[in-house]
Amino acid sequence: MDLLNNFKEIVIEKPGDKIIKQIKELISSGQLKPGDRLPAERMLSERFGVGRTYVRDAIRKLEFYGILKTLPQSGTVVAGFGIGALEGLISDVLELQGSDFHALVETRVLLEVNAARFAAMRRTNEDIGSIASALSDYEKVVSEGKNSVECDLLFHLKIAEASKNSVLTSLMLIITPDILTYFKENNVCGGDRPVTALDEHYKILEHIEQKRPDEAADSMKEHLSDILSFSLTQSNISESAVAEK
Repeated sequence: MDLLNNFKEIVIEKPGDKIIKQIKELISSGQLKPGDRLPAERMLSERFGVGRTYVRDAIRKLEFYGILKTLPQSGTVVAGFGIGALEGLISDVLELQGSDFHALVETRVLLEVNAARFAAMRRTNEDIGSIASALSDYEKVVSEGKNSVECDLLFHLKIAEASKNSVLTSLMLIITPDILTYFKENNVCGGDRPVTALDEHYKILEHIEQKRPDEAADSMKEHLSDILSFSLTQSNISESAVAEK
């Protein structure tokens, strides 16, 4: 047995990720409430002891996830109560195991399948452009052999936006990022999976562009079948461990 396989790569946490974690913890603990305004970038930069670029990138990512929003002449504020509360409940999803994690992934599949269906029914030409652009970015990072998790997320979120269902999109923004982080840390999306997913992405986009709701939903369901199977396996392992105690 190769003992080297027992060791895991040490991942150095980036300054931006540490900033995001602090802000999420402040929201979850109630120290930052919906509508509260964050200090200016310059002040945060000085407080964190990092460059303003790191602060700006962290804020943009939290805006992307729907946790923060920047208002004209008002600065950056914590988003509405609904999103903030739900984000707080699921913020530590990486600690979920077994059936709980499977249920979360199952929920993601339900959301995404319907997002694809609605997108095929309601999409605009602008939506198609946004989805295609996200897919192009994904293809680029895959071809370069880089980590494609965030580009993959953006592709799926653009489809959710095209569904024209704001509640569905908000739930996607909350649930999906942490699930993808889990898969990234456990290398679920390694190997040839990104290349295979690329072909599946193109098929989904084609069905949405051609306004074929059933085909779009079926393609999305097939696309997500691997992660659903993985989460089910984790659930069975967890249940077996409990039964053995």
